[in-house]
Amino acid sequence: MNAPASTAQVSQMQRAARQAEVVSALQKTVPAHALLWQAEDTVPYECDGLTAYRERPLVVVLPETEDQVAAVLKACHALQVPVVARGAGTGLSGGAMPNAMGVTLSLAKFNRIIRIDPRSRTAVVQAGVRNLAISEAAAPHGLYYAPDPSSQIACTIGGNVAENSGGVHCLKYGLTVHNVLQVRGFTVEGEPVSFGSTALDSPGIDLLPLIIGSEGMLAVTTEVTVKLVPKPQLARCIMASFADVRKAGDAVAAVIAAGIIPAGLEMMDKPMTAAVEDFVHAGYDLDAAAILLCESDGTPEEVEEEIGRMSEVLRAAGAIAITVSRDEAQRLRFWSGRKNAFPASGRISPDYMCMDSTIPRKRLADILEAIADMEVKYGLRCLNVFHAGDGNLHPLILFDANDADQLHRCEQFGADILETSVAMGGTVTGEHGVGVEKLNSMCVQFSAEENEQMFAVKRAFDAHGLLNPGKVIPTLQRCAEYGRMLVRGGKLAHPDLPRF
Repeated sequence: MNAPASTAQVSQMQRAARQAEVVSALQKTVPAHALLWQAEDTVPYECDGLTAYRERPLVVVLPETEDQVAAVLKACHALQVPVVARGAGTGLSGGAMPNAMGVTLSLAKFNRIIRIDPRSRTAVVQAGVRNLAISEAAAPHGLYYAPDPSSQIACTIGGNVAENSGGVHCLKYGLTVHNVLQVRGFTVEGEPVSFGSTALDSPGIDLLPLIIGSEGMLAVTTEVTVKLVPKPQLARCIMASFADVRKAGDAVAAVIAAGIIPAGLEMMDKPMTAAVEDFVHAGYDLDAAAILLCESDGTPEEVEEEIGRMSEVLRAAGAIAITVSRDEAQRLRFWSGRKNAFPASGRISPDYMCMDSTIPRKRLADILEAIADMEVKYGLRCLNVFHAGDGNLHPLILFDANDADQLHRCEQFGADILETSVAMGGTVTGEHGVGVEKLNSMCVQFSAEENEQMFAVKRAFDAHGLLNPGKVIPTLQRCAEYGRMLVRGGKLAHPDLPRF
């Protein structure tokens, strides 16, 4: 793992002196109540959803206006202090983990919905607005915001932009990048910047797709304009049961091959459905080796026709049972189970690490079988849930973080899943980002030359590397050290992949 410099590597005297200098500068930019630096006040910010890795920030600042954000960034830039932007802290790759000698810039107070425009089907919201709050505000107009991560009740739109979040309906409606029109914010120097446009096109190079998914490395987001879509007249969900995971995986490919794009197409294996059913009582088939949730939405006529077609394809692919939601309450129960997969896992294990690789749909069964072998290899359990329609995996490795050996084996297990995904033609992340969690795996997927090109983009926006440093892009030295470690340990599961 790659992490910012630990406090253990910096003398307490140096830290205290630097902290006093930074606090003095920031006291001129924000009210006293918006500045935190005492240990008891900063500990809640020491990690995001990746709780296995923690670091206490030098200072936490909670600006309330854009002018304050600009002033904070200008002050930090003048002192050459690292800045880590933070939303709700629900990220799962350590993207918001603090820098030991840096400022954590929380956008929690940027929680205002500026306007809902039903005519243009757009919403302008501040970065700290919760994902679900957008849909709640748009509901009176018969509209909603489509990307729906499982953490949507808590995660913020600024964080969604940073990670290019998806959700269970991303197959039909797209990821964050497909549903955002404009992002406004500030550069590391505190200068205002805007990406995209509310018009059909924007002048110059289209940098909006670059900023979305950049994990806070290029700019600090303060405001986002999102697309809204009409709520469908009807939605129904199929729960299809399979006797083995290979048939379930093959059924996913068969649905897409039939020319059907479901509103949602999710897959869960037997251990995961057991954990979820005990938690939320969603009505899942506990005898099935795997289940698929396949949703259709639209007009009643469209839904009836598509549900019929999907049912035929699923039966032909080997489904042993098919249950179609009879009403809205049952449909919501089916999805409640899927969306509570993570907390359900937390009930049966002290800790879990959620991976996030993406593979070709046709390899779903292959990766599940490979993960089953890894459970034996590393002596840890793994529950599997997938955005199956687009091949985005979310294996949850169960472990106890208080046991150093289990944490080490969990890291190895996760790295093996990512490397195997790349070997199958996939990538190391789909929607959770790289953060600190997947830095070593980036060495496996990308060559030194490719990583250098990514650093070149970073330098174009942030010449001194002050925004979220030490994350996302691995250094040449890091990749070389990781390669030597794998060779020494005989851990090259796919020797043809690493390009160190």
